[in-house]
Amino acid sequence: MLGSTHGTLTTHFRARVVACGEEPHAAVHSMTAAAAEGDLDVSGRPLHATVPDLDRFFRPESVAVIGASDTEGRPRTGITRQLVAWAERVGARLHPVHPTRESVFGRPCAPSVADLPEQVDLAVLLVGDPLPVIEELGQAKVKFAVAFASGFAETGEEGAAAQARLAAAVERSGVRLLGPNTNLNAFEAFRDDLDGPAIALITQSGHQGRPVYTLQELGVRLSHWAPTGNEADLETADFISYFSQRPEVGSIACYVEGLKDGRSFLLAADRAARAGVPVVAVKVGRTETGARTAASHTGKLTGADQVVDAAMRQFGVIRVDGLDELQDTAALLARARKPQADGVVVYSISGGTGAHFSDLATGAGLELPTLSEEKQRELHEWIPGYLSVANPVDNGGHPVGDWRGRKIIDAILADPDVGVLICPITGPFPPMSDRLAQDLVDAAETTDKLVCVVWGSPVGTEDAYRTTLLGSSRVATFRTFGNCITAVKAYLDHHRFATSYRSPFDEAPRTPSPSFRKAQALMRPGHQLSEHAAKQLLRAYGIRVPREQLVTSAAAAVRAAGPVGYPVVMKASGARLAHKTELGLVKVGLTSASQVRDAYRELTDIARYEGIELDGVLVCQMIERGVEMMIGVTHDALFGPTVTVGLGGVLVEVLHDAAVRVPPFGEDQARAMLGELRGRALLEGVRGGPPVDVDALVEVVLRVQRMALELGDDLAELDINPLMVLGRGQGAVALDALAVCR
Repeated sequence: MLGSTHGTLTTHFRARVVACGEEPHAAVHSMTAAAAEGDLDVSGRPLHATVPDLDRFFRPESVAVIGASDTEGRPRTGITRQLVAWAERVGARLHPVHPTRESVFGRPCAPSVADLPEQVDLAVLLVGDPLPVIEELGQAKVKFAVAFASGFAETGEEGAAAQARLAAAVERSGVRLLGPNTNLNAFEAFRDDLDGPAIALITQSGHQGRPVYTLQELGVRLSHWAPTGNEADLETADFISYFSQRPEVGSIACYVEGLKDGRSFLLAADRAARAGVPVVAVKVGRTETGARTAASHTGKLTGADQVVDAAMRQFGVIRVDGLDELQDTAALLARARKPQADGVVVYSISGGTGAHFSDLATGAGLELPTLSEEKQRELHEWIPGYLSVANPVDNGGHPVGDWRGRKIIDAILADPDVGVLICPITGPFPPMSDRLAQDLVDAAETTDKLVCVVWGSPVGTEDAYRTTLLGSSRVATFRTFGNCITAVKAYLDHHRFATSYRSPFDEAPRTPSPSFRKAQALMRPGHQLSEHAAKQLLRAYGIRVPREQLVTSAAAAVRAAGPVGYPVVMKASGARLAHKTELGLVKVGLTSASQVRDAYRELTDIARYEGIELDGVLVCQMIERGVEMMIGVTHDALFGPTVTVGLGGVLVEVLHDAAVRVPPFGEDQARAMLGELRGRALLEGVRGGPPVDVDALVEVVLRVQRMALELGDDLAELDINPLMVLGRGQGAVALDALAVCR
């Protein structure tokens, strides 16, 4: 069986609405409206991301500060002062609100929200309990609010209940809320003297965004910072959707502790993918400890990390592990132009450096093409003939100190197979390193190709680094080999993905298929189906199963064996029967009537001894030659139904060699799943074996996905194991199946 079962995504969506306090009829109304516009899939889930209009949040015309203070030494005073400065920078009118103050920092103070002199776009709540204020904000038609207060879902069950009440009040009011448990990061000062595409930043922990924010000091533009906190209302997905539509945003950098809603996140990632805007994310929760810590901080569900990882990859979200990787990868993706080729050339003044970097780059999956003989001859005009210039290119050091250095760089960049030039400089060695850095910067200004430099000095105060390299908007400068390789691979992968991306939501089924109606009649709510019944379910969706008959006597078994065809397999069949082999309830290779008769008696005797209720014994066609695979459906608490593919039999449990996707997905993703398997060579034929029918395997994956989408809540779990994939052109046959109905 495929792990534990959880609620389907549809169930999760409804549960989340109620948990947040939304009136059920409101949820039904919104879903009905979407259905009328054709924006729901076959199971009633949205097919397009809702993009909130956050312009008035980031650039309000008027701001109210509820609980404003100018009493020195008070925390609220420091926050109020920062908000006053921010409002002046963005050109907003700021109105302090406090019941006992006539003025704050020389500005007239209103006693309540109702007494504000104008309708405001944004209200900042400097109060311990924001709940009583929300209704007033709604009545005053305030568009947005920010709640800094803590003590909500991050503190446990009691706090979660308080957050649910807050979310319900927000839903009723019509106000869009950032927080609670957020901070002032949205109101930071952003440099306005930097040009080029910008990074938009989303963090659930404000401090974790500091490294990306500080990139401004290295000349990298930052346009927005959304500190989402506990996400009682506005969530990471809302900001991804919004930022992906902003013309100044070149990439979106995220620090995510927990996703509020898996479907919303995927829809937002889909919108970013459609727009070609890369999303780079650190997602906490790879380990049990990380997941537990994240939950204690934000009070959100982290989800099974394998599913999160697969879902992000499926929709082009680039997942990195460290904040330093987040910095470097987001900065490169924001600023670099589209690659003209996938080839990477490593150019160094040391053969050791080039070999070391090339080894790491190749291991990470970067393509380092061997330069043509003609190109190598050209390079040897300036580089001694005893040095290798095939790739990596080793110049031996001296050419970088004179006119030859620039000639070498230009010649490499002129190669049509080269899209990226990487020059690792392991340490400063003036004046040669200074001239090399300047030549790289000058060459980068004359080409659309990506030029990267790894400045390995731990000091970082050298003029060649601080002024020459960081002063260039065309050279991508890194401090470590690893971060450079990670960022360049993400850059090339993203553009390959963006070029071929087709949204799976555009092709998602909107109406049930005829198979769905057949399958519904076979479902038994609250029960596990017998193998025979589970195979009938597969048959309803056009998935091939062996010839078989369900019999209830030894004589019937003998009669069935003839039309099924010897040799046969016999299996006990029962609704509560899962692991038949371990109990001795499977007999294979039976070639005569006497063997069939004896097998029937033995199987039923074992079942009686074990206290297992049977609905009969299956007499099945025996299929021997092929590769055993497993395909299953289970439910993730965040993303709903997921489809898993792996090696079949016991190998899936021993090797854990499986790939996961979240429906809907197309044929390209089904094939990509097979490509991720460590045992994929078995499908291509090994040790003289013929290749198998991969097309048939892909078709079964897509049919199982359709089952997962259409049966939704009704199908809690499905396990086809083994699916015997036969030789090319011969199809695939589900030899065994388990299905659990909800």
